[in-house]
Amino acid sequence: MSQSLKNLERQFHRIAQLDHASTFLAWDQAVMMPDAGMNPRAAALAEIASMRHELMTAPAMGDWLNDAAEDLAKGSIAPALANHVKEMRITWQQSMAMPAELVHAKVIAGSRCEHGWRTQKGESDWKGFLKNFKEVVALGREEALARQAQAPERFDTPYDALLDLHCAGDSQALIASVFSELKAELPDLLKRVLEHQAHQTPKDLSGHYPIKNQQALSESLMSMLGFDFNAGRLDVSMHPFSTGVLGDQRITTRYRETDFADALQATAHETGHASYEAGLPRELSSYPIGSSRNMCIHESQSLLFEKQLFLSRAFGQAIMEPLHKHLPSTASFTADDIWVAQTRVKPSFIRVEADEVTYPLHVMLRFDIESALINGDIEAADIPDAWEASLNSYLGLSTNGDHSIGCLQDIHWTDGAFGYFPSYTMGAVNAAQLSAALKREHTDWQDRYAAGDIGFVREWLSDNIWQHGCEFESQELMKNATGEGSVASHLIEHLKTRYLHETD
Repeated sequence: MSQSLKNLERQFHRIAQLDHASTFLAWDQAVMMPDAGMNPRAAALAEIASMRHELMTAPAMGDWLNDAAEDLAKGSIAPALANHVKEMRITWQQSMAMPAELVHAKVIAGSRCEHGWRTQKGESDWKGFLKNFKEVVALGREEALARQAQAPERFDTPYDALLDLHCAGDSQALIASVFSELKAELPDLLKRVLEHQAHQTPKDLSGHYPIKNQQALSESLMSMLGFDFNAGRLDVSMHPFSTGVLGDQRITTRYRETDFADALQATAHETGHASYEAGLPRELSSYPIGSSRNMCIHESQSLLFEKQLFLSRAFGQAIMEPLHKHLPSTASFTADDIWVAQTRVKPSFIRVEADEVTYPLHVMLRFDIESALINGDIEAADIPDAWEASLNSYLGLSTNGDHSIGCLQDIHWTDGAFGYFPSYTMGAVNAAQLSAALKREHTDWQDRYAAGDIGFVREWLSDNIWQHGCEFESQELMKNATGEGSVASHLIEHLKTRYLHETD
């Protein structure tokens, strides 16, 4: 191995140790830290972030990367390590693209916009929000152009450069193509599902479900899904999330005493995220190539566990025993009762409360707006009208000027996180496609799900997704696993099977 590659690996290993520390400081902040600890914790995290940035942007990094590229060309580095070096360069380019003054300006503008949004959202104060948001958009465009200029061969549009932070390898053109398939099918499918479900009367699952019992039930579900409690734990937070490192996966969920189903779905979702992270190649854990591929793949793993596995009618049979054990008051509910109640479809204004059929429509609305915004095709002031037109077209709804249930509902744009929204629906597309491929190989999947046997699912995902880290680009990964790149047809077929034929 060349000395330059050794130097790079040593530097990335040091960066990984800082990432380890900040990961668990952030977890503690969200789960256990008392309020009075906020200021010193923020200072500690900021200092670690500064140290990380200094290591990533050290002058020697560019020299080492150039030397490594030359060594690859000369054969001093094995060709098998080409992707290893490539991912290091991409990670370095992402850090180098942003000048310090732009990073600082984004933090200030984002903090101001987010702080104002906290009250402006509830007051539907778009005009007040717009005063701060214009600066966020201007800086977002500046960031997009800076990142595009850093690697012009990789980005066709400024928005592509921001997508790269969340959906690396999935371009605006690719995502637009997949979304166009969904747009052609989902509005009519939604009408058919609503007509189909109009004649059903789902059971009311609400009741009194003690939190400690729900906690035990969630842990039972995680065990059924293959989570290793010797290498992780479950806690509670305001918003469910998954974080951690190899050997120490942290999952959080949230509970409501009147509803057990919401916590179970969140737990299944986060177990999917944690399983992906736990399955990444251990020997490459310090390096970019050993990381998860992108959020479109990450979301596919969580949504496969939640929507394709946990919410299937077959697995619903397997969960009944632990459900009745930990929540005896559910004894009168059958698996069908619970499945019918959890698969209700109804157009709504709020993305995070949307069902499986309408959720992609919420995401596509945001993708259309933010891509046009960053590419300069619309201005920030145009967003309410664009939102209203798409909401009416996709879901047949109107906010009637109430921006709190419209373009002010999400926090993502307040600090300039443009490019993240598409990963939610690309994740659903990929999850359905991966699930379809898995089921073709394991035609007895329904019997195995019903028996609580999902070991074969984890093995298949490990073979096809987890163990590869960033060895392949996202579309290459999907093609290797399923025979084709991301396409919407499998998600559409899944939704028809579940919501019209009820045979999933």
